[in-house]
Amino acid sequence: MNIFRLAGDMTHLASVLVLLLKIHTIKSCAGVSLKTQELYVIVFATRYLDIFTSFVSIYNSLMKLIFLGSSFSIVWYMRYHKAVHRTYDREQDTFRHWFLMLPCILLALLIHEKFTFFEVMWTFSLYLEAVAILPQLVLLQRTRNIDNLTGQYIFLLGGYRGFYILNWIYRYFTEPHYVHWITWISGLVQTLLYADFFYYYFLSWKNNKKLQLPA
Repeated sequence: MNIFRLAGDMTHLASVLVLLLKIHTIKSCAGVSLKTQELYVIVFATRYLDIFTSFVSIYNSLMKLIFLGSSFSIVWYMRYHKAVHRTYDREQDTFRHWFLMLPCILLALLIHEKFTFFEVMWTFSLYLEAVAILPQLVLLQRTRNIDNLTGQYIFLLGGYRGFYILNWIYRYFTEPHYVHWITWISGLVQTLLYADFFYYYFLSWKNNKKLQLPA
């Protein structure tokens, strides 16, 4: 554990709390893509299959449970909560997210560090997480209606990955034989997908204007 890893985890946790705050207190999921949230459920469910078979630390297990529980609860709210479900923009959130899964599964079967069930599933979760934000970004470009909490959620989600890249760089120079190309490349792809959003986010902050993405 180092400061960059901790900052990444806390930023990731903050992004989830911001989204839950919006859904639970405002009873609204306007501007939030259910497709992206469903992909995150699959990401965490396949990444943390070892939660009951492999113990690293209390911190590690607790974070796994938090991300699993929060991702399932967000999807439940958006699908089944009467008040929240009514605010979901089904007509705009039409990205065919299931089509992202097949290439990720095939890639995980072909490119992995070890051909075991848990390892392939873990690798699949990395590939899927790299592109899981796409339905959300497409939705924001279509609606161009980005409230403060949704904007902060996506900003923090992108920031978490940025801190993890710093964590990898730090570990590369401080730990011998620390090389994980699959994790690095997947994380880099994921970060690049946020680049356009970050540009307009900082632009709106600098000019003190409402955040809008180009159509």
